[in-house]
Amino acid sequence: MNKEELLRLYNLPLEELIEKSSKITKENFNNEVEFCSIISAKTGKCKENCKYCAQSSHNSAKIHVHPLLPLEEVKKAAIDAKANGATRFCVVTSGTRPDKEDFPKILEMIKTVANIEGLHSCCSLGLLDEEQVKQIKEAGCERYNHNINTAESYYGEICTTHSFKDRVETVKLIQKYGIAACTGVIIGMGETREQRVEMALELAELNPKSVPINFLDPIEGTPLENMHSAIDEEEILRTICIFRIALPKSLLRYAGGRTTRFSQEYQKLGIKAGINALLVGNYLTTTGSTPMNDISLVEEQQLNVAKS
Repeated sequence: MNKEELLRLYNLPLEELIEKSSKITKENFNNEVEFCSIISAKTGKCKENCKYCAQSSHNSAKIHVHPLLPLEEVKKAAIDAKANGATRFCVVTSGTRPDKEDFPKILEMIKTVANIEGLHSCCSLGLLDEEQVKQIKEAGCERYNHNINTAESYYGEICTTHSFKDRVETVKLIQKYGIAACTGVIIGMGETREQRVEMALELAELNPKSVPINFLDPIEGTPLENMHSAIDEEEILRTICIFRIALPKSLLRYAGGRTTRFSQEYQKLGIKAGINALLVGNYLTTTGSTPMNDISLVEEQQLNVAKS
Protein backbone atom coordinates (compact mmCIF):
# COMPACT_ATOMS: atom_id res chain seq x y z
CA MET A 1 0.00 0.00 0.00
CA ASN A 2 1.56 3.33 -1.04
CA LYS A 3 0.85 6.96 -0.17
CA GLU A 4 -1.36 7.61 -3.20
CA GLU A 5 -3.50 4.54 -2.50
CA LEU A 6 -4.00 5.46 1.15
CA LEU A 7 -4.92 9.05 0.26
CA ARG A 8 -7.50 7.72 -2.19
CA LEU A 9 -8.98 5.49 0.52
CA TYR A 10 -9.13 8.45 2.92
CA ASN A 11 -11.76 9.98 0.63
CA LEU A 12 -14.08 6.99 0.45
CA PRO A 13 -17.59 7.33 1.91
CA LEU A 14 -17.14 6.84 5.66
CA GLU A 15 -19.24 3.68 5.93
CA GLU A 16 -17.31 2.06 3.08
CA LEU A 17 -13.97 2.99 4.64
CA ILE A 18 -14.99 1.56 8.04
CA GLU A 19 -16.19 -1.62 6.34
CA LYS A 20 -12.80 -2.07 4.67
CA SER A 21 -10.79 -1.54 7.84
CA SER A 22 -13.16 -3.63 9.95
CA LYS A 23 -12.78 -6.55 7.54
CA ILE A 24 -8.98 -6.37 7.88
CA THR A 25 -9.25 -6.42 11.69
CA LYS A 26 -11.51 -9.48 11.65
CA GLU A 27 -9.16 -11.29 9.28
CA ASN A 28 -6.13 -10.77 11.52
CA PHE A 29 -7.45 -10.76 15.09
CA ASN A 30 -9.95 -12.53 17.31
CA ASN A 31 -12.71 -10.69 19.16
CA GLU A 32 -10.54 -9.61 22.12
CA VAL A 33 -9.38 -6.14 23.14
CA GLU A 34 -6.13 -5.81 25.09
CA PHE A 35 -6.08 -3.55 28.15
CA CYS A 36 -2.87 -1.98 29.41
CA SER A 37 -2.13 0.62 32.07
CA ILE A 38 0.77 2.96 32.84
CA ILE A 39 2.35 4.80 35.72
CA SER A 40 4.35 8.00 35.48
CA ALA A 41 7.15 6.79 37.74
CA LYS A 42 9.05 10.04 37.24
CA THR A 43 7.28 13.20 36.10
CA GLY A 44 8.47 16.51 34.67
CA LYS A 45 11.75 18.44 34.28
CA CYS A 46 12.42 17.03 30.82
CA LYS A 47 14.99 19.00 28.81
CA GLU A 48 13.39 18.14 25.45
CA ASN A 49 11.25 20.86 23.83
CA CYS A 50 8.32 18.77 22.51
CA LYS A 51 5.55 21.31 21.93
CA TYR A 52 2.71 19.02 23.06
CA CYS A 53 4.24 17.97 26.36
CA ALA A 54 3.36 19.28 29.81
CA GLN A 55 6.54 17.70 31.19
CA SER A 56 8.97 19.77 29.10
CA SER A 57 11.02 22.28 31.09
CA HIS A 58 10.70 24.58 28.04
CA ASN A 59 6.93 24.81 28.68
CA SER A 60 4.98 26.35 31.57
CA ALA A 61 2.23 23.78 32.16
CA LYS A 62 1.20 23.37 35.78
CA ILE A 63 1.71 19.70 36.64
CA HIS A 64 2.76 17.72 39.69
CA VAL A 65 6.49 17.17 39.24
CA HIS A 66 8.10 14.36 41.22
CA PRO A 67 11.29 12.28 41.25
CA LEU A 68 11.32 8.51 40.84
CA LEU A 69 8.53 6.89 42.86
CA PRO A 70 9.22 4.24 45.51
CA LEU A 71 9.15 0.65 44.27
CA GLU A 72 6.20 -0.30 46.50
CA GLU A 73 4.03 2.48 45.02
CA VAL A 74 4.71 1.18 41.51
CA LYS A 75 4.00 -2.39 42.60
CA LYS A 76 0.67 -1.39 44.15
CA ALA A 77 -0.35 0.49 41.00
CA ALA A 78 0.50 -2.57 38.90
CA ILE A 79 -1.59 -4.87 41.10
CA ASP A 80 -4.50 -2.41 40.95
CA ALA A 81 -4.20 -2.24 37.16
CA LYS A 82 -4.40 -6.03 36.94
CA ALA A 83 -7.52 -5.98 39.11
CA ASN A 84 -9.06 -3.52 36.65
CA GLY A 85 -8.50 -5.82 33.68
CA ALA A 86 -5.07 -4.77 32.44
CA THR A 87 -2.77 -7.54 31.24
CA ARG A 88 0.15 -5.16 30.68
CA PHE A 89 1.67 -2.51 32.91
CA CYS A 90 4.14 0.10 31.70
CA VAL A 91 6.66 1.98 33.85
CA VAL A 92 7.16 5.42 32.29
CA THR A 93 9.81 7.99 33.21
CA SER A 94 10.28 11.54 31.93
CA GLY A 95 13.48 12.78 30.33
CA THR A 96 15.60 12.11 27.26
CA ARG A 97 17.03 8.94 28.79
CA PRO A 98 17.13 7.35 32.26
CA ASP A 99 19.38 8.98 34.86
CA LYS A 100 22.29 6.73 35.85
CA GLU A 101 21.31 6.80 39.52
CA ASP A 102 17.68 5.95 38.68
CA PHE A 103 18.33 3.13 36.24
CA PRO A 104 19.02 0.30 38.76
CA LYS A 105 15.79 1.24 40.59
CA ILE A 106 13.87 1.26 37.29
CA LEU A 107 15.19 -2.22 36.52
CA GLU A 108 13.79 -3.37 39.89
CA MET A 109 10.42 -1.90 38.95
CA ILE A 110 10.43 -3.75 35.62
CA LYS A 111 11.38 -6.98 37.38
CA THR A 112 8.72 -6.52 40.07
CA VAL A 113 5.97 -6.05 37.48
CA ALA A 114 7.23 -9.04 35.48
CA ASN A 115 6.92 -11.21 38.60
CA ILE A 116 3.22 -10.39 39.10
CA GLU A 117 1.32 -13.39 37.80
CA GLY A 118 -0.85 -12.58 34.80
CA LEU A 119 0.77 -9.20 34.15
CA HIS A 120 3.24 -8.43 31.35
CA SER A 121 5.99 -5.90 32.04
CA CYS A 122 6.52 -2.92 29.71
CA CYS A 123 8.43 0.35 30.02
CA SER A 124 8.98 3.71 28.37
CA LEU A 125 12.24 5.36 29.35
CA GLY A 126 13.23 7.50 26.37
CA LEU A 127 16.37 6.93 24.32
CA LEU A 128 18.45 3.90 25.37
CA ASP A 129 21.90 2.58 24.55
CA GLU A 130 22.60 -1.05 23.71
CA GLU A 131 23.68 -2.05 27.22
CA GLN A 132 20.53 -0.54 28.74
CA VAL A 133 18.37 -2.44 26.26
CA LYS A 134 20.07 -5.69 27.27
CA GLN A 135 19.41 -4.91 30.94
CA ILE A 136 15.71 -4.09 30.57
CA LYS A 137 15.31 -7.29 28.54
CA GLU A 138 17.00 -9.31 31.30
CA ALA A 139 14.79 -7.60 33.92
CA GLY A 140 11.67 -8.83 32.13
CA CYS A 141 10.56 -6.02 29.81
CA GLU A 142 8.51 -7.59 27.04
CA ARG A 143 7.38 -4.47 25.20
CA TYR A 144 8.92 -1.01 24.98
CA ASN A 145 6.96 2.15 24.24
CA HIS A 146 8.73 4.72 22.10
CA ASN A 147 6.51 6.73 19.78
CA ILE A 148 7.49 8.42 16.54
CA ASN A 149 4.82 11.02 17.49
CA THR A 150 4.44 12.54 14.03
CA ALA A 151 5.65 12.25 10.44
CA GLU A 152 9.34 12.79 9.74
CA SER A 153 8.42 15.68 7.42
CA TYR A 154 6.62 17.46 10.31
CA TYR A 155 8.91 16.46 13.17
CA GLY A 156 10.90 19.71 13.22
CA GLU A 157 7.67 21.64 13.84
CA ILE A 158 7.08 19.67 17.04
CA CYS A 159 10.54 19.10 18.49
CA THR A 160 14.07 20.31 17.73
CA THR A 161 16.11 18.96 20.65
CA HIS A 162 16.19 15.44 19.21
CA SER A 163 15.33 14.01 15.81
CA PHE A 164 12.87 11.64 14.22
CA LYS A 165 15.89 9.47 13.37
CA ASP A 166 16.81 9.25 17.09
CA ARG A 167 13.40 7.76 17.83
CA VAL A 168 13.50 5.29 14.95
CA GLU A 169 16.97 4.08 15.95
CA THR A 170 15.76 3.39 19.49
CA VAL A 171 12.80 1.37 18.19
CA LYS A 172 15.09 -0.70 15.96
CA LEU A 173 17.52 -1.27 18.83
CA ILE A 174 14.92 -2.69 21.20
CA GLN A 175 13.59 -4.91 18.40
CA LYS A 176 17.13 -6.17 17.76
CA TYR A 177 17.11 -7.64 21.28
CA GLY A 178 13.70 -9.27 20.98
CA ILE A 179 11.64 -6.65 22.81
CA ALA A 180 8.38 -5.89 21.04
CA ALA A 181 7.86 -2.29 19.93
CA CYS A 182 4.90 -0.23 21.15
CA THR A 183 5.28 2.68 18.76
CA GLY A 184 2.58 5.18 17.93
CA VAL A 185 1.65 8.76 17.15
CA ILE A 186 -0.14 11.89 18.31
CA ILE A 187 -2.65 13.19 15.80
CA GLY A 188 -4.18 16.65 15.71
CA MET A 189 -0.96 18.65 16.16
CA GLY A 190 -1.44 20.61 12.93
CA GLU A 191 -0.17 17.94 10.57
CA THR A 192 -1.81 17.46 7.17
CA ARG A 193 -3.73 14.41 6.01
CA GLU A 194 -0.75 13.55 3.79
CA GLN A 195 1.50 13.59 6.84
CA ARG A 196 -0.85 11.25 8.71
CA VAL A 197 -0.49 8.86 5.78
CA GLU A 198 3.29 9.28 6.04
CA MET A 199 3.07 8.33 9.74
CA ALA A 200 1.16 5.17 8.89
CA LEU A 201 3.72 4.15 6.27
CA GLU A 202 6.68 5.01 8.52
CA LEU A 203 5.16 2.83 11.24
CA ALA A 204 4.54 0.02 8.75
CA GLU A 205 8.28 -0.01 8.02
CA LEU A 206 8.99 -0.47 11.74
CA ASN A 207 6.30 -3.16 12.10
CA PRO A 208 5.47 -2.51 15.78
CA LYS A 209 3.44 -4.98 17.80
CA SER A 210 1.31 -2.17 19.25
CA VAL A 211 0.47 1.29 17.88
CA PRO A 212 -0.87 3.75 20.48
CA ILE A 213 -2.96 6.42 18.78
CA ASN A 214 -2.97 9.56 20.89
CA PHE A 215 -5.18 12.55 20.14
CA LEU A 216 -3.62 15.86 21.10
CA ASP A 217 -5.09 17.09 24.37
CA PRO A 218 -4.06 20.77 24.24
CA ILE A 219 -2.63 21.57 27.65
CA GLU A 220 -2.44 25.13 28.94
CA GLY A 221 1.16 26.24 29.16
CA THR A 222 2.32 24.31 26.09
CA PRO A 223 2.86 25.83 22.62
CA LEU A 224 -0.05 23.75 21.28
CA GLU A 225 -2.55 24.88 23.93
CA ASN A 226 -4.82 26.48 21.29
CA MET A 227 -4.96 23.51 18.91
CA HIS A 228 -8.45 22.36 19.96
CA SER A 229 -9.90 22.49 16.46
CA ALA A 230 -6.93 21.12 14.50
CA ILE A 231 -8.79 17.89 13.68
CA ASP A 232 -12.45 16.83 13.92
CA GLU A 233 -13.95 13.51 14.98
CA GLU A 234 -14.64 12.22 11.50
CA GLU A 235 -11.07 12.90 10.42
CA ILE A 236 -9.81 11.06 13.52
CA LEU A 237 -12.02 8.10 12.62
CA ARG A 238 -10.83 8.11 9.01
CA THR A 239 -7.25 8.17 10.28
CA ILE A 240 -7.89 5.09 12.44
CA CYS A 241 -9.22 3.29 9.36
CA ILE A 242 -6.14 4.24 7.33
CA PHE A 243 -3.82 3.08 10.11
CA ARG A 244 -5.63 -0.27 10.24
CA ILE A 245 -5.29 -0.68 6.46
CA ALA A 246 -1.57 0.23 6.55
CA LEU A 247 -0.89 -1.84 9.69
CA PRO A 248 -3.10 -4.92 9.32
CA LYS A 249 -1.36 -7.01 12.00
CA SER A 250 -0.47 -4.40 14.62
CA LEU A 251 -2.63 -3.75 17.67
CA LEU A 252 -4.17 -0.28 17.36
CA ARG A 253 -4.48 1.22 20.82
CA TYR A 254 -6.66 4.05 22.06
CA ALA A 255 -4.31 6.20 24.14
CA GLY A 256 -4.07 9.77 25.45
CA GLY A 257 -6.69 12.35 24.55
CA ARG A 258 -9.38 9.81 23.74
CA THR A 259 -11.85 10.93 26.39
CA THR A 260 -11.52 14.65 25.67
CA ARG A 261 -11.24 14.68 21.87
CA PHE A 262 -13.42 11.72 20.84
CA SER A 263 -17.07 11.25 21.84
CA GLN A 264 -18.39 7.91 23.07
CA GLU A 265 -20.23 7.43 19.79
CA TYR A 266 -17.07 7.88 17.76
CA GLN A 267 -15.01 5.77 20.18
CA LYS A 268 -17.39 2.89 19.40
CA LEU A 269 -16.98 3.48 15.66
CA GLY A 270 -13.21 3.48 16.15
CA ILE A 271 -13.38 0.05 17.74
CA LYS A 272 -15.49 -1.16 14.84
CA ALA A 273 -12.92 0.31 12.45
CA GLY A 274 -9.95 -1.44 13.99
CA ILE A 275 -9.04 -0.33 17.51
CA ASN A 276 -8.33 -3.52 19.46
CA ALA A 277 -6.35 -2.30 22.46
CA LEU A 278 -6.97 0.33 25.13
CA LEU A 279 -4.81 2.28 27.51
CA VAL A 280 -7.06 2.24 30.57
CA GLY A 281 -6.99 4.51 33.60
CA ASN A 282 -5.13 7.82 33.70
CA TYR A 283 -2.38 8.99 31.35
CA LEU A 284 0.91 10.68 32.20
CA THR A 285 -0.40 14.11 33.16
CA THR A 286 -4.09 13.95 32.19
CA THR A 287 -7.14 11.99 33.32
CA GLY A 288 -8.48 9.01 31.38
CA SER A 289 -11.59 6.84 31.48
CA THR A 290 -12.58 4.53 34.33
CA PRO A 291 -11.97 0.79 33.85
CA MET A 292 -15.69 0.06 34.15
CA ASN A 293 -16.50 2.53 31.37
CA ASP A 294 -13.91 0.91 29.14
CA ILE A 295 -15.18 -2.59 29.86
CA SER A 296 -18.69 -1.44 28.92
CA LEU A 297 -17.34 0.23 25.77
CA VAL A 298 -15.78 -3.05 24.65
CA GLU A 299 -18.67 -5.30 25.59
CA GLU A 300 -21.17 -3.08 23.77
CA GLN A 301 -19.28 -3.97 20.58
CA GLN A 302 -19.72 -7.70 21.31
CA LEU A 303 -16.01 -7.99 22.10
CA ASN A 304 -14.18 -9.38 25.12
CA VAL A 305 -11.43 -7.96 27.30
CA ALA A 306 -8.32 -10.09 26.71
CA LYS A 307 -7.33 -12.18 29.74
CA SER A 308 -3.62 -12.63 28.96
